[in-house]
Amino acid sequence: MRKGAGQVGVVTGLVRTSFLVSAVYAESAREHGLTAQQGQLLCVLMAQPYGMGELSTVLGLAKSSLTGLVDRTERNGLVRREADPRDTRAVRVALTRQGSRRVAEFYAETCRRVDRLAQGFGAGDRTRLAALLGRIVADNMVPLVFLDLDEDSDTRS
Repeated sequence: MRKGAGQVGVVTGLVRTSFLVSAVYAESAREHGLTAQQGQLLCVLMAQPYGMGELSTVLGLAKSSLTGLVDRTERNGLVRREADPRDTRAVRVALTRQGSRRVAEFYAETCRRVDRLAQGFGAGDRTRLAALLGRIVADNMVPLVFLDLDEDSDTRS
């Protein structure tokens, strides 16, 4: 049986959606003077400072790649390394004041853009989609790389 226009299987739908969201994310990052990876780093740090080992795990990067990412982002004045109060040998990465401002703008704009991807959905469809995606995220223990949008705030334009 052939699928009609707009109908895809689960795998195809998820893969194509991931490409679409990645493209929207990367475009938003570029417009805010960031690479997509810098955007991810800043969004993770919105919640709290993290140690390098934790960041490596959350972002899925090798420690050498993470070090380069943090170095570049630090040179741009968006993050800083600080002593870890629990371990004097370790450092944590935290947002600077400038980084906090930049990520707040980037995060809000990126949320608006991603939200627009489902603009044709009614409230019931949006609720079902959120529940299904939430199950995928929970079942696969996806780390917190993007804060949960407060659905009470209006991100639609």
